[in-house]
Amino acid sequence: MKKGKCCDLESCLMCSLVLKEWKLAIDGHRKNFIAKKGEQIFKEGDPVTGVYFVYQGNIKVHKHWGDKELIVRFANSGKIFGHRGLGSHSSVYPISATALEETSLCFIELDFFMSTLKVNHNFAFNLMLFYADELQESEKKMRNLALMSVKSRLAVALLQLKDQFGLNETGSLNLELSKQDLAAYTGATYETVFRMTTELVSEKLITLSGKQINIINEEKLRFLTQES
Repeated sequence: MKKGKCCDLESCLMCSLVLKEWKLAIDGHRKNFIAKKGEQIFKEGDPVTGVYFVYQGNIKVHKHWGDKELIVRFANSGKIFGHRGLGSHSSVYPISATALEETSLCFIELDFFMSTLKVNHNFAFNLMLFYADELQESEKKMRNLALMSVKSRLAVALLQLKDQFGLNETGSLNLELSKQDLAAYTGATYETVFRMTTELVSEKLITLSGKQINIINEEKLRFLTQES
């Protein structure tokens, strides 16, 4: 990663919630980087050194799942990642993080991040809520992996991507995602997800154009997610 000033001290989860006076301390401790598309920020098993915030761009957070890759979540503008390495018994990151496009990042070392939590109670409280929401989503994902068909999990994935990233000016998901990454996020093989996307296209639920995905029948897509 190359260094570069990019943070506005306003947009990320931390800066939007800390005390105004604390932003001067953040300015003195932050380290800003630009990650290239496909560049790995850290990998599963690396020593925990701190946490990251996305200023602009998209990050995939992923881990090994047997002999495959599973994308746990995505982090876009303002979001935190690397926090899964925090904890009294944690010394290594349990996940990896890779840039999906050129991405501007802010890095906060672990000691200063812990000091920020102790001083800024509103930030600490909201981070606790974020952890709780993330835990619920992880539990839902594991349930879906066990009980849902791949087609239904794919529908869930597409709707989650729409909720997080929104749509661009053409009405497509505002994220270019390879079919390999879509499969890793769905929790299925590339071949199976390719077959299921073809079915969704033939059923006129979505359209595809390269890496662009357009949801054209959200109601029927949501009906697929009700499978239990």
